[in-house]
Amino acid sequence: MNQSDENTIDPLLLPFESVLLPDERDKLYSSTNKIEYSKRDIIIKQSARVSEIPLVLSGIVKISREMRRGKNVILRIGQPGTFLGLSSIFGSDVYEYSVFALENVSVRFVDIETFSWLIKKNGLFGMEVVKQISADSIFNINRLSGLLYKQLPGRVADIILYFSEDIFKNETFSIPLTRQELAELAGTTKESLIRTLSEFKHDKIIDMNRNSFKINSMHIIKTLSRLG
Repeated sequence: MNQSDENTIDPLLLPFESVLLPDERDKLYSSTNKIEYSKRDIIIKQSARVSEIPLVLSGIVKISREMRRGKNVILRIGQPGTFLGLSSIFGSDVYEYSVFALENVSVRFVDIETFSWLIKKNGLFGMEVVKQISADSIFNINRLSGLLYKQLPGRVADIILYFSEDIFKNETFSIPLTRQELAELAGTTKESLIRTLSEFKHDKIIDMNRNSFKINSMHIIKTLSRLG
């Protein structure tokens, strides 16, 4: 983890920058600091007190909640332009999950007092924040529904679609998660996940070599996801 000494403002560091007035933008940037993380570094620790809102600038992160008995549930993957910990601005004093770097990641931390001030002052900025919170809530509802009511092939198909369409936007991609982490994302055991992926490969639905995936039949993957 390295804190950047860079004072220049890179373009597109804030996803809602277009709705900010010059003085608001200056105040927001003056209350932030940029930090670089290496793969597997922890960015947010669950239950730590909230003092800043992190914004992912580059790279992707794993958002994970620790349950009882050391069990973990991966909630989602965070991409560039994603604010983390938004649910804690008004709903909690602590972070509700941990965030880990899945590759080299750049994060800008925004002071929570300044962030809250800006939400109250600038309605358009506040609306953009609400939109992201709403999108996160809808994603979590769909994820929970899938975990509760879909059979394992449908849940594994959901994961493949998630990385293909939402994260990498390509039918060929490399997933930066271990098999255990993929199992946590699918809500199953590592052994069951490996068996299901092997069946997909045997049926030529996908090609798979360690963490590299290629979808051979998007139609079948989408059908499995839809039918569950």
